[in-house]
Amino acid sequence: MTLAAASSYQVEAFNTAKASENKIHDDEVARRFGFGGGLVPGVDVYAYMTHPAVEAWGAEWLRRGVADCRFMKPVYEGRIAAVTAQPDDDGGLAIRVESEGQLCAEGSARLPDKAAPPPALDDFPVLPLPDERPPASPEAMPVGAGLGTYTRPFDADEAAGYLADVREDLAIYRERALVHPGHILRFANWGLSQNVVLGPWIHVGSEIRHFDHASHGEDISVRSRVLKNYEHKGHRFVELDCLVLAGGDRALAQVHHTAIYEPRQVRG
Repeated sequence: MTLAAASSYQVEAFNTAKASENKIHDDEVARRFGFGGGLVPGVDVYAYMTHPAVEAWGAEWLRRGVADCRFMKPVYEGRIAAVTAQPDDDGGLAIRVESEGQLCAEGSARLPDKAAPPPALDDFPVLPLPDERPPASPEAMPVGAGLGTYTRPFDADEAAGYLADVREDLAIYRERALVHPGHILRFANWGLSQNVVLGPWIHVGSEIRHFDHASHGEDISVRSRVLKNYEHKGHRFVELDCLVLAGGDRALAQVHHTAIYEPRQVRG
């Protein structure tokens, strides 16, 4: 499919994670890190970024589309997040999010000609969550290790609340009872936070490949393994390979998820 025109979309951002365990979303803590207030979660900024892709390709993108996102500057609650999508030379969309004159996030989305096969489930074994989560560290997340499988149901009430939180107005989610791709990406966060105890931490970016869409009433789970764990510019990073599934065995998406799990401000 060739996309002929650029599109734009605006959202009044909402911080869905003020009360979360990750205090980077708390105004007071975030200001101590040098930010202007609590950060709107990256997974929700990504949700804004998916709007033009679903507007262009509909449910097919939810079933077999690919995307990536990188977060450079914070988006703050109550501020306008302006999303622009520009057709690129490969038939996809180059997507940017700007707020208050700053480039906050950028990425891309495309709809491949053919659906990619999902990875083998044997490569992502079901493992138990820890009885007591250890503090996040290189020892708790060694390269190659599998993490515990996190599962939760997704019903119509949660779906409606989520769409309101991310200010999504595309009718397809309500008319077809489909799970939003931003919610799918949240599971990559949970694949990390349900396995280790984290202080304030920052989602840096993700690469996402869809294999199927999910509907209300399905249990959704995430199986994760550690790809990298390293230090860069004083921060400690982790990269995860996450497989998000519906009903325990139907692959929805594979996510390469990157986070700063111990910012240098915490280490200092």
